[in-house]
Amino acid sequence: MVVVFGSVNLDLVARVSRLPRPGETIAGTGFAMAPGGKGANQALAARRAGAAVAMFGAVGDDAFAAAALGNLVAAGVDVAGVAAVPASTGVALINVDARGENAITVVAGANAHARAALVPAASIGAGTTLLMQLEVPVPEVAALAARARAAGAGVLLNAAPAEPLPDELWHTVDVLLVNEREALEYANAWQLPAAPASFIGAMDARFGVAVVLTLGARGAITLAEGALREVAPPPVTVVDTTGAGDAFAGALAAALDRGAALPEAMDAAVRAGALACTHPGAQSVP
Repeated sequence: MVVVFGSVNLDLVARVSRLPRPGETIAGTGFAMAPGGKGANQALAARRAGAAVAMFGAVGDDAFAAAALGNLVAAGVDVAGVAAVPASTGVALINVDARGENAITVVAGANAHARAALVPAASIGAGTTLLMQLEVPVPEVAALAARARAAGAGVLLNAAPAEPLPDELWHTVDVLLVNEREALEYANAWQLPAAPASFIGAMDARFGVAVVLTLGARGAITLAEGALREVAPPPVTVVDTTGAGDAFAGALAAALDRGAALPEAMDAAVRAGALACTHPGAQSVP
């Protein structure tokens, strides 16, 4: 089973001809509300990739909560571990331009109240894969990673958005997933080489963690059995890049959970991320 501890949001999406510059107001061409949040997006992607999935996190006591969880419930994700707290459900304000590029502002809301204690010991034993991101409190992520590693679960951390992280967290992570921008921030923070291949090798040497580094339209790269493995995505017509990274993460977790080796899992994840770009929104059905 894939256990996801992370954010649950409602996305408020504006379509625009181009992304606004600082201080600028432009006219939008469309608007939609859709379920989102990195945790929920990745849980849904893992479920669509064939995994049994349980979601843990928090939503608010407002009208947005049911809508934010709607796609997870419909897909058969177990949401019993999503707590309702006296706060607003998290939201993401998303501008998507005519080329499919996006700019996103996230308001944590109830996600700031997500706690590692929501996840029972029975859910993170051997044979489970824990998938986490950084849209919930970092101390809770670190605490749950330590518990899961001690219990024999596989721990996959999508360290996004980039945040200052304690060194001890890395010793409890099996696989780190980052994009180029996030990798650069962590490389600078730890004084590691910034080039993708060098960063991957340095993380393995320093923390013993396997790194999957996404390269946008160029696919992804990892280190397997001492050799770099790079996978290019299939050609697609890009409609919207929102949620492509989350589709990648969910598919990666599902593949690892069913026992795939890291290069094979990355192959599946690259295909899922590319497919996600062909449809609007983070949780649209391909």
